[in-house]
Amino acid sequence: MSRNQKTRIRTTGLAIFGKELVRRCGSHCELCDAQGVKLFVHEVPPSPQTPDLEHCIMICDDCRNQLVKPTAVQARHWHCLASAMWSDVPAVKVTSVMMLQQLEATEHWAAQLLDQAWLAPEELRWLDDARN
Repeated sequence: MSRNQKTRIRTTGLAIFGKELVRRCGSHCELCDAQGVKLFVHEVPPSPQTPDLEHCIMICDDCRNQLVKPTAVQARHWHCLASAMWSDVPAVKVTSVMMLQQLEATEHWAAQLLDQAWLAPEELRWLDDARN
């Protein structure tokens, strides 16, 4: 099976979670809270072998583009993480902390937010796994 075929199969598997994720997020981006925009299923790394709802978040195109293209990051957009980092959804919290860690070298406010962040032990393990 080619890589493209595997990607298409995985994308189809993730799309199954769409309705459940839309219900969970109330049709808002789970990171920046954008509403009235197209939302996408984003799989939070590391990706499990089989697509898993708990590893997925719904995000807008702005967030998605900046997550997948670190050179496209616009720091001002990520001030929304001050709220997102307190989400009840572990995948949102882990993604928020990952982005804050990326920003902390150049953005003083991101370092301040990281000082306030709290992750449960399993979320810390997830974060460590994502970095490796």
